[in-house]
Amino acid sequence: MTTNVARAYIIAEVGINANGSVDTAKKLIDMAKKAGCDAVKFQKRDCETVYTKEELDVPRESPWGTTNREQKYGLEFSMRDYATIHKHCNSVGIEWFFSAWDLESQKAMGIFDCPYNKIASAMLGNLEFLHAVAAEGKHTFISTGMSTAAEIREAIAVFKSHGCDYTLMLCTSTYPMKSEEAHLANVQTLMTLFDCPIGFSDHSTGIILSCAAVAMGAVAIERHITLDRSAYGSDQAASLEYGGLSKMVAYIRAIEDGLGDRDLKGVLPSEKPIREKLRWYDSH
Repeated sequence: MTTNVARAYIIAEVGINANGSVDTAKKLIDMAKKAGCDAVKFQKRDCETVYTKEELDVPRESPWGTTNREQKYGLEFSMRDYATIHKHCNSVGIEWFFSAWDLESQKAMGIFDCPYNKIASAMLGNLEFLHAVAAEGKHTFISTGMSTAAEIREAIAVFKSHGCDYTLMLCTSTYPMKSEEAHLANVQTLMTLFDCPIGFSDHSTGIILSCAAVAMGAVAIERHITLDRSAYGSDQAASLEYGGLSKMVAYIRAIEDGLGDRDLKGVLPSEKPIREKLRWYDSH
């Protein structure tokens, strides 16, 4: 079957759900590949830059200790860890990229030459950071959670000034997200306002909204993934385990097949023998 409906690019967001374990990250990469995802995504931050000393010193019980600092550092992968992750992604044949939360992390991760960049919703208003990312010239997925139209327009202007292609990702920054907070009609609204490709970063607990977004024209879907939704971590509840992820990918591909050609369908070859039987009056 030929179709001019493009396949949605499906991104499995590992993020912090590996809880600092490279072995868990490998299992999540394997899971994404088996489910049929196109890419896995990670996060990178320098804790001393992103968080204040006061915030890092706040008491917090976690598997790594009793302060925020110990928890934040426990979640982070080192550059050596990312070298292992990079090698594993290459070995299983899946693309990977990351969202950095500070300039130094963005620069450091450049050694892996990932095919895409990602702007987290939290970084959309950091113009210095946006210019640095856009200057790399890689297609960038820009999440729009917590953002006004004016802020999105300002971010787009940065990428246009560098001639850097981008996809805007409709996003609501709640974890998990209630269905009524998704505002999927904004897929079309963002297309109209900004005349660019639109994707959907889905933080809901199910798969129906991601599937619906593709039917509405979303060209990329990003979903957090996990081995166990009851595991430690703030993103786990808004994530998909293998069963949900594989079902979502299958449903999205079925939707794309069902959308077919944008040209008027007309009479399909498979319909012709049925037409000959049922259009009885044509032979009279």
